[in-house]
Amino acid sequence: MKRRDFLKTGVYGGAAGLVAAGTSAGSAEAAPNPPDALAPAVLRSYTAEDHRRRMESIRFCREGIRSCLRQHLITDYLPAQATYNFGEYPAKTPWEIGEYDEQELDRLRDHGIQIIQVFDDWNDSIRLFGGDKYSSVNPKGFRRFIELCHARGIKVLPYISTGFIQQTDPDFRQEWSREGEILTLGFWNMARCSPASAGWRAFVLPKIMQVLDEYGADGLYNDGGYLANFHNLKKGPTTDEVAAFEESAESDGAFTDLLSLIYAEVKRRGGIVKLHVNGAEKPMSRGAKVYDYLWVGEGVGNLDAMRDRVKGYAPYLVPCPDITFAKVEAKDEAYLQAIPYMQFPILQAGKPFTGERAMIPGVEYSKNPDDFWMKLCREAWEYYQAHPEGPYSYGAWDYIPGRADIRPTHAQWLKRYLPMVEDGTTAWLEVKDSPLFVEPLPANTVASFFANREVYLVLANYGTEPIEVATRDKYVATNAPDGPSQQRWRIAGRALEILRLQG
Repeated sequence: MKRRDFLKTGVYGGAAGLVAAGTSAGSAEAAPNPPDALAPAVLRSYTAEDHRRRMESIRFCREGIRSCLRQHLITDYLPAQATYNFGEYPAKTPWEIGEYDEQELDRLRDHGIQIIQVFDDWNDSIRLFGGDKYSSVNPKGFRRFIELCHARGIKVLPYISTGFIQQTDPDFRQEWSREGEILTLGFWNMARCSPASAGWRAFVLPKIMQVLDEYGADGLYNDGGYLANFHNLKKGPTTDEVAAFEESAESDGAFTDLLSLIYAEVKRRGGIVKLHVNGAEKPMSRGAKVYDYLWVGEGVGNLDAMRDRVKGYAPYLVPCPDITFAKVEAKDEAYLQAIPYMQFPILQAGKPFTGERAMIPGVEYSKNPDDFWMKLCREAWEYYQAHPEGPYSYGAWDYIPGRADIRPTHAQWLKRYLPMVEDGTTAWLEVKDSPLFVEPLPANTVASFFANREVYLVLANYGTEPIEVATRDKYVATNAPDGPSQQRWRIAGRALEILRLQG
């Protein structure tokens, strides 16, 4: 695909999705618009009164907040993200894109989704249908899917990995991977290739650029396939590695260099980089910007511990509670953990996850009786056979059985979240000391402020007992905008509230 065509679909094609966040204007049909038509509203259409209100809101917070965990100016932020399950892979036949997908994409557009992240079921990683890890199971269908997304103002980030490749892949070379650096799970038998391997770089970088350029996508989702140095500093190098970078418990030099090269190429094309490293970890890049979004949560069992660990990471974070490990019952729990720290949970969507992918004839699967992926696929298959009408699961991180309340709950919180994170907003996260509260905040309580034309206050109670917070000024609850303005707020245990400053 020519670069100018990529820029047209990658920038203009996703414009309608930006409208929901108040960050842009236009639609997939608006490609001829000049670049300034795609500028954030704060640059393009704010009146003098809008700017006055924004600056007065910022002054209100600056004068009233003495200390906080972190302050951040929000720009170029698309928090409404979803994963999309194309169908089963491995499978007996390739998935197709049809009427169901069109209807599902209509639902996601109406929901407000701005970015779709595609996992590795888009590609043919074990070469069942003549492709490979860097080409689609159904190239024509994948291109059509991206076109359908762009027509709805939704951006698409396909899966790639800077580390993983099947050990059985004919292109794999053992000198790329350190001894024992293997992930075996379900049908995956993947080597973790070293970011310092010259041969691996020479092989994988052109492949990644091929994925980026060939299908008209809007960037990449990179599953790092890498364990940070603090996991394995004692392991020796491969015969193909070049010791060119600082490698320590605080710095992943080669990995950072590899991510930086990819980030530069994606940004050159006007695209987005989403990164996953491992669990709730971040890349140890010593401040180098190597992602636009960091996905955290895979394999994490304690969401409170994850919140505490990631709250200081560089933005923007997209948490995905892994329900296989994190037993989350309360429907609002994921939002309690995320919203006060300028994060928003991802929605899992697409075709139903049936679990049949774990029982395809001729595919070699893990023989480990404790393989959790095989177990959950069998559970999903049993449930799907008994309940073909749903509610559905949409991936291995989702609830099995599926839950009908997930999508409405996500939509309700997203509607409240988007106005408070529009472009040009300044956020003060985890306020420590402020005369904006009449009394010190109760234990296990977090308060964060977001200032633009309006001032929003997020109050989160991480304790199990109700609390009461007294504010100096009057606010109104955003889920009841016509309700009374108040200065005292009762927050139930394990709950949060989003308030808007009155007057």
